[in-house]
Order: sequence, then C-alpha cells, then structure tokens
Amino acid sequence: MAYIESSIIISGKPEDVYSMASDMEKYPQYMPDVESVRVLKREGRSTVTEWATNVEGTSIIWKEEDLFNDEERRIRYRLIEGDLDKFEGEWLFTPVDGGTMVTLTVDYDFGIPSLTELIGPTLELKVRQNSEMMLQAMKEKIEHKK
Repeated sequence: MAYIESSIIISGKPEDVYSMASDMEKYPQYMPDVESVRVLKREGRSTVTEWATNVEGTSIIWKEEDLFNDEERRIRYRLIEGDLDKFEGEWLFTPVDGGTMVTLTVDYDFGIPSLTELIGPTLELKVRQNSEMMLQAMKEKIEHKK
C-alpha cells in the first residue's frame, strides 16, 4: 500500500476551484494524461465515473464512485472496478490568504506483493507526478481565466 498527498495554492475562491474540480468530464480539456472521464451514473451528490488515462504510453482505465460535499468543499473517490485492489482518496479545498489550498490524496494498493516490490517505487513516483500534474493544470486553468 502507498499513500500520496500533494498540495498547491491556487489564486481563486475556494467555491470556484471546487466547482471546477467537480466538473470531472472537462478534465481532458486541460489535463494531458486524462483521455476521457464519463459519468456513468449521477445520483444526488454522487457519481460513478469511468476514467481513461495514458501515463507514459500505458493506458489505465477504471471506474470510481465520487462523493461531493458542497458544504465542506470536499470530493471523496474510491475505486469500484479496475486493475488495482485499492484506489481512493479525496480532494480538499481550503481557504488561505491569497486563494485556495487544494490537497489531493491518493491511497492505493496493487494487491500483488511481488509486483509492488518490483515496481512499487516507480509507480509511487508516477502517481505523485500525476497528482502534481493535475493540481498544476487546475492552477493554470483557474489563474489564466482572470
């Protein structure tokens, strides 16, 4: 198992940044590694989404449940179906001087100890880089709207 936490400060109102992050179907427009996000089911403040990404030539596809808490400006997600045994985390949007601190957490597990030993450090680096890329893409999208 591995846990990654990445944060960035974005010059924008927490409600605006949360709103943009909640519109996951638009991620492919400004996140290079995200090929598509399709909402398969929408019920109240939750969705089931199907993700297709391409990380250094490797296609990764999964389905997740996304839970939106508008009051706390928090998005929680968890794997429903995919190649990993565990893939879950959350997005947090905290007001700070000058904008919003966005924190993305990812908690994942391959479920295959020998594979984790073999490529675990490489996968952890890729997950961290991808998380930081997503945060940077959001920052650029929000800050260049002004």
